Amino acid sequence: MIIDGKQISSQILEDLKKRVEKLKEKGVTPTMAIVLIGDQKASAIYVRQKELKANIVGIDPKIFRFDETVTNDEIEALVKKLSKDPKIHGVILQRPAPPQIRVEEIEEFISPVKEVDGFGINSIYPVPVAAATLKMIENAYDNLNTDKPFIDWLKAKRVVVIGKGETGGKTIINLLRKNGVEPFIVDSKTENREARIKEGDIVISAVGKSGVVTKDNLKKGAILVGVGIYSDENGKSRGDYDETEIADIAEFYSPTPGGVGPVNVSMLMENVVKACENLSK
Repeated sequence: MIIDGKQISSQILEDLKKRVEKLKEKGVTPTMAIVLIGDQKASAIYVRQKELKANIVGIDPKIFRFDETVTNDEIEALVKKLSKDPKIHGVILQRPAPPQIRVEEIEEFISPVKEVDGFGINSIYPVPVAAATLKMIENAYDNLNTDKPFIDWLKAKRVVVIGKGETGGKTIINLLRKNGVEPFIVDSKTENREARIKEGDIVISAVGKSGVVTKDNLKKGAILVGVGIYSDENGKSRGDYDETEIADIAEFYSPTPGGVGPVNVSMLMENVVKACENLSK
């Protein structure tokens, strides 16, 4: 059964619309500031998706664009200013940034209640892609008709995370651990890698390469969530597995595109709305 990210995203956005309407009744419009440096196509597309989702919900997106020659001091000064601005509720320094921009250092200047991307060490929000991954798994759980609470159910499962990249697998691993779930981590150095993947009741693949999960290394009845993404020779977005190959093996699986991606952006919008609610109390 497909875990439909587009449908999950739509449900999240509908809920957020109602929360934004309540904020606007109080005279407050949730506003997020995105600092975009350079002209990387992938970043530009992702920022555009953020703008579109923000407009759907009623969030005001403000985009600050710079070319790659901008200095670290200039970006630091802007971020400090945005963090102090009472009309800005979320501040995002879009990754990746040019090498002269010390992203992690600059993110420390963002107020924890405004650090909606979740990467800052003081942020109070989950990284959206990690929250989206759990939301996908929860959707599969909802279709199992079990009485056990979601987190208790998840703790009883063998969860395998393939890949531990800074912006993908690592954030998912951290969020699972925060919820009391200790995943088995598979990377290029893992011994008996294929067998370890096949032990997973829930497999989260965050690599961005074809053929990471196959019909031979996936457990029958597993829940499979694909986070990794890459572009094929025709420029089309592809995931870590061939959906036609694993469709009869996985009980639930997410597609690419239309899986984690839409939910990822929606979870960012949720962080922005939460930030606005927190700052408006």
